[in-house]
Amino acid sequence: MSFKIWLSITLFLLGVLRTVAAEKPNVLILFTDDQGTLDANCYGSTDLRTPNIDRLAKQGVRFTQAYAHAVCCPSRAGLMTGRHPQRSGVNNWTQGDRKGSDSRNTNMAAEELTIAEILRAEGYDTALFGKWHLGAKQGHGPLEQGFERFFGHYAGFIDNYRHCFLHGKGYHDLQDDHKEIFRKDEYYPDMLVDQAVDYLKQPREKPFLMVVSFNLPHYPEQPMSKFADAYSDLQMPRQSYARVVSSVDDHIGQILAQLDSIGERDDTIIIFMSDNGHSAEEGSRISTENHVSGYPKGHYYSAHGGGGNTGKWIGHKGNFLEGGIRVPAIISYPKALPAGIVRDQAVTVMDWLPTVLELAEITQPDRVLDGRSMLPVIQDATAQSAHPVLHFQWSNKWAVRAGDWKLLGQAGRKTKENPKPQDRITLHNLSDAKPEVKDYAKEHPDIVDRLKKLHQQWAAEVAPK
Repeated sequence: MSFKIWLSITLFLLGVLRTVAAEKPNVLILFTDDQGTLDANCYGSTDLRTPNIDRLAKQGVRFTQAYAHAVCCPSRAGLMTGRHPQRSGVNNWTQGDRKGSDSRNTNMAAEELTIAEILRAEGYDTALFGKWHLGAKQGHGPLEQGFERFFGHYAGFIDNYRHCFLHGKGYHDLQDDHKEIFRKDEYYPDMLVDQAVDYLKQPREKPFLMVVSFNLPHYPEQPMSKFADAYSDLQMPRQSYARVVSSVDDHIGQILAQLDSIGERDDTIIIFMSDNGHSAEEGSRISTENHVSGYPKGHYYSAHGGGGNTGKWIGHKGNFLEGGIRVPAIISYPKALPAGIVRDQAVTVMDWLPTVLELAEITQPDRVLDGRSMLPVIQDATAQSAHPVLHFQWSNKWAVRAGDWKLLGQAGRKTKENPKPQDRITLHNLSDAKPEVKDYAKEHPDIVDRLKKLHQQWAAEVAPK
C-alpha cells in the first residue's frame, strides 16, 4: 500500500471517529456547595431569587427526593465514580494542601475510574473548574483522574478574595492546571465562571465534559457585588445566605447563556445538584496570629448558624437527617428528555454517571457501580426507585433507609473503661407529620435489628479490598 493511500484511509477513519464523537452529547455538571434541601424558588423558597435554576427546572426534570451526602468529599466521590465513597477510601476529610501542611493523608484511590476518565476515553474534552476536594497529594488530583483542564482549588473551601483555606493556620490554594497561582483580591467565583465561559467559546471538534464545582453558597458568605445589599427585608442568617444563593444562581446563568450563544444547548446534558444540605456552622474564626490569609485573629468567616430552608424536614450539613442529605437536583437535555416535569422517586448523586452513559450510548465500565440510570423514573412517574435501600456513612456515623424507616448510628468511643462500646442508635419514620423528630428505637427493636444487619452487610461489601 502506498503512503498516499494509507494517508487517505487514515484521514478518512479519523474523520469518521470525529463525526461519531461529535454526535455524542456534551455534558455540563453544575455542582453547588452547601445549597440546602429547598433553597431555590422552584423548590418552594419564594423568598429567594433564583431565576436561572428555576428556568433550568422548567427546561428539564426536577427531583424532589435526590440524595447527595452529608458533607463535601463523599458527595464528590459519588459524583465522579458512580460508587459509594467507601469503595475508594473516602470516609474522612481528604488532603487539601498539596504541600502537606494540613497533615491529612486521605485521598481518593488513584485506581478509581472517574466520569472524566470514561468520557475522555470516548473522545471527550474534559475540564473541571472549581472545587476538587478528593485529595491533593501528587497523583490524586483532577489532572490525574481524567481531566485535561483544571482551574480551581483542592481543599474544602477558600476565601473568595485571599484564596486561602482558613481553618487552622491556613494555606493558599488557587491552582491553574496544578500550578499554584496568585491573584489576590480578585473574586474567585467570577474567575471560575470566566474560565468556564472561555472554555465554551473555544472551537472544538469533540464533545465536552465540563464540571463547574462552585464554592458557593459555602461560607465565607461573600456574595457578588450586585447582591451585597440584597434581601434587606430578610432576617439573619437567611439574609446572608440568600445573597450567596443568588450569587451562584447568577453564575449558573452566565454559563447557560454562553452555552445558548454557541448553539449547544439542545446537544448538552445539563446536571444541577448540591453536594449536601445547608451549613449550620457558627463559630469559625481565624484562630492564630499571622494567618496565611492576612486576616487578623478573630476574623469571622462561618455560616452564621445556618440560613437554609428544609421545610418539614430537619437536619443540616454534617448529619444524615433529611436536611443534611436531601438536596435540589435537576437534569435537562432538550434533545432526549421531557421538560417541566417533577419526579418524586429517590435518586442519588451516584446515579448521574450511569445516566450520562446511557444517554450518550456508552457502555458501562467493567466494575461495580452503585448508581443506577435515572431514565426509567424520568420516563415513568410510576416507576419504582432503583434504590429501595439507601446507605450512608461518614467517619464513625452511618445511616440506612428502607421504605419510610431510617436508622441512624454512631459508633461508640472506645475507652479503657469501655473497650467494647455500643453504637448510639436512633430510628425514625419519614412519613410522620414531623419527620425524624421521634425516636422509635425502643418501640421497634425488630426494625432496628433488620436495618442494622443491612448496614453491616453493606459496610462489609463496600470496604476497600
